[in-house]
Amino acid sequence: MGGVADVLVASDLDRTLIYSDRALALNGPDRLAPRLLCVEVLDGRPLSFLTERAASLLVELARAAAFVPATTRTVEQYRRVNLPGPTLGYAICANGGQLLVDGEPDQDWRREITARIAAGSAPLDDVVRQLALSADPEWTRKRRVADGLFAYLVVDRDGLPDGWLAELAGWCAERGWRVSLQGRKVYAVPEPLRKSAALAEAVRRSGASTVLAAGDSLLDSDLLLAAHAAWRPGHGELADSGWTAPGVTALTEVGVAAGEEIVRRFLAAASVTAAAAVPG
Repeated sequence: MGGVADVLVASDLDRTLIYSDRALALNGPDRLAPRLLCVEVLDGRPLSFLTERAASLLVELARAAAFVPATTRTVEQYRRVNLPGPTLGYAICANGGQLLVDGEPDQDWRREITARIAAGSAPLDDVVRQLALSADPEWTRKRRVADGLFAYLVVDRDGLPDGWLAELAGWCAERGWRVSLQGRKVYAVPEPLRKSAALAEAVRRSGASTVLAAGDSLLDSDLLLAAHAAWRPGHGELADSGWTAPGVTALTEVGVAAGEEIVRRFLAAASVTAAAAVPG
């Protein structure tokens, strides 16, 4: 593939590119707040947003690169998101457990990642059972299994006991799983289930020569490391821990302003790469 497929842009969605009303971080004067575009509705109510400028830049980005959302959302949750721009060729859902091709889950990839998980991690049922035993109903709002691949809790973050998250992370690590706290959600994910694995498959199929990426959480770290250049916002799990790596730019912007800046950086980098590829 040539043209726009020479550059592939893989971006996390929630709290990287799109933001709920609690995550917008509109801290300046109201009169200076950016105009927002709603890109997700749930039960008839607006749920996720980006700035109108970010939306415009995202449409422009689609002319310079192949854009691939890379999210921990299930396919059903992802399909609620209505991003501006053309229909996407690839999307990564369920933290890499699902590779969507022209909007539909690729069954060959699902079989491949299922086999990798079975070979490298304890069964999902074991982790679900441990979460049920260790999560106090007093601060646990929901317990969920996502796509038959991983589990997560919705919690009252202020109610989490000291040391509970570290203890859970240690228990999971011994069984080939990892833990991530993102907003009000505590994720338990098998080690082989990584966004970077599905990204590698999308790159292989598309023939892209340059990969750009962005993300805010521990579950995005492998995605950022797999890219030629990557960005993380000034908020989130990675920022809170001070995580960085060669080729990864730590932005100072937070909230929806960070989402806009990330798309701006994507577009600039993709345009430079495209210009360099033009003969003469």
